Amino acid sequence: MIATKSVADELAAAAPIKGRSLWADARARFFRNKAAVAGLIALVCVMLFALIGPFISPWNNEDIDWNVLGNVAEAGRPSLETGHWFGTDALGRDLFARTVQGTQISLMVGIVGALISVIVGTLYGAVAGYFGGRIDAIMMRTVDVLMSIPYMFVLILLLVVFGRSMLMLFIGIGLVSWLDMARIARGQTLSLRSKEYVEAAIATGVRPFTIILRHIVPNLLGVVIVYATLLVPSMIIYESFISFLGLGVQEPLTSWGALINAGAAEMNKSTLWMLAWPLFFFVITLFGFFFVGDGLRDALDPKDR
Repeated sequence: MIATKSVADELAAAAPIKGRSLWADARARFFRNKAAVAGLIALVCVMLFALIGPFISPWNNEDIDWNVLGNVAEAGRPSLETGHWFGTDALGRDLFARTVQGTQISLMVGIVGALISVIVGTLYGAVAGYFGGRIDAIMMRTVDVLMSIPYMFVLILLLVVFGRSMLMLFIGIGLVSWLDMARIARGQTLSLRSKEYVEAAIATGVRPFTIILRHIVPNLLGVVIVYATLLVPSMIIYESFISFLGLGVQEPLTSWGALINAGAAEMNKSTLWMLAWPLFFFVITLFGFFFVGDGLRDALDPKDR
């Protein structure tokens, strides 16, 4: 019995210790960050609200409650009896349904804008950083020239000249939002191109663009993910500001910026709920993305690992 126990102890001691991967370690660090987890929960709740809201709302976002018109301050208040859970807007439309639609559009603009920025900026910066020399100089001077143009001026000009539409909103946001990502990707690529696995790929005759896609871009994912989470709220703020000015989405569509603008115009009529609900979702979404971005930055930072 003693010999068997001794052999078992030796086998246990000789067994290799199972290590954790880089991403597993980052995941564990992220979930230890209480603010990041709280932000992630808030974002999940907002996204569920946007997905499930249309199916549980008693009213359509375009329906008008004629009993409310003329007395919105009293009849349009939030109520479970009338089915207006968030109240109504100045035109008698259900604010819950309008807030759901505004959440869908604002999140879509933020996520699509950030996706465009990440894809274009990462590829552009990786190409510039990998080739270096004159190609790098020309590409980055082009970025510097584009960054000198006021971003909001370009976006407003596009919407005024070509008309207000979701397509022009995406094009306007995507045109300039990738510039910062390109500079970040280029800086990281300059340090990656001298790594042993890149030099080995060059020595074996792998094509430059294949090296960029297979070896450079995957190693930029940590920085790209962190920047994307911080870029989404910026895109939402841009869209909300444009909609607040009346140049964003057109009726009957709406967004957080348009709802906040409409609520601010009715503040002096004892209808605070028109401003409070869209502003509430706007604020918690921004803070959620910021907390998640900070948590990912701390989890993926190699200096903290």
